[in-house]
Amino acid sequence: MANFSWPGGAKAAVSFTMDNLGEPLEIQLGLWPAGGPFGTHPSIKQCLPFVLEILDRHNVKATYFAEAWSLDTYSDNVKDMIYRGHEIAWHAYQHEIWDKLSPEDEEANFLKSMRAAQNFGIKYAGFRPPGGTFTETTSRLLKTHGFHYMSPLRDKISTDEGITILPFKWRDVDAFYYAPEFGALRQSYGEQEAVMEPQVLKDHLLKRISETIEAKGHLTILFHPFLQSSQERLSVMEEVVEQLANDPEIWCAPCNKVAGWIQNHPDKQ
Repeated sequence: MANFSWPGGAKAAVSFTMDNLGEPLEIQLGLWPAGGPFGTHPSIKQCLPFVLEILDRHNVKATYFAEAWSLDTYSDNVKDMIYRGHEIAWHAYQHEIWDKLSPEDEEANFLKSMRAAQNFGIKYAGFRPPGGTFTETTSRLLKTHGFHYMSPLRDKISTDEGITILPFKWRDVDAFYYAPEFGALRQSYGEQEAVMEPQVLKDHLLKRISETIEAKGHLTILFHPFLQSSQERLSVMEEVVEQLANDPEIWCAPCNKVAGWIQNHPDKQ
C-alpha cells in the first residue's frame, strides 16, 4: 500500500462508496422484466433511505457509482443524493459487464451514458466498471471524455495521463460476504461458499481501516444499498461509518476529492 500524505495531517484516506441504483443489474441478469415496470425497485424505497440516514447522521459524504440509465428513472433520488453532498459517478449505462464488451460496444456505452448525464445536468469525474475490470479502450475513452479517475479491481493507487486509479478489493465489498451468487468467489479466496454473517464483514473492515492508517494509504469501501436488507446489516454499516467519521486519523472523502488531492499534490506521494 502506498505511503501518502493526506489533508489536515490525516494518516489515511478512506472513501465510502456505493454501487447499483435500481433495476439495471437485474435487467442484465434477466431477473427484472426488460419491458418494465421501472422506477419501482424495492431497494430504493426499503433500503436506500436508511443508508442515506446513516451517512447523514455521521456527516459522511459518499460516492455512488450509479448506472446512467438510472439518472432519468430515479432522477429525484439522484438529485436528493447530490443535495446531501454525495458524488454521483458512473457505473456503465445499464450495468453491462465491462470486460465482456467489444471496443465498439464500449464506445457506444460511453456515448449513450454521457448523453444521459448531460441531459440530467451532471458531468462525471469517475467510473467504476461493472465486474471491476477494464480494457485499453476504457482508458482511452476516459481521457477523451474528461474523466479524472477510475475505481477498478486493482492493488494500488496510480495516475496515468490524468486518470487516477482508486482501487477496490473484493474483500472490502459487502457483496463478497452477503451475495449468494458470490459463493464461488468466496471459495476462491479460501472462504465458505455460503453467505457470511455481518459481523465477519465488520471485523474485516475495521481491521482494514487500522491497516490503512498504519500504512498511510487509501482504502475504498464498497456497500450496495440493496444488500442492506436487515437491521443487523444496517447496524454493521453504521458502525463502520461511525468509525470513519470519528477517527481523527482518517480523512473520509468521496473519490473525486481523493483523486483531486492526489493529482494536485504529486509531491505528497
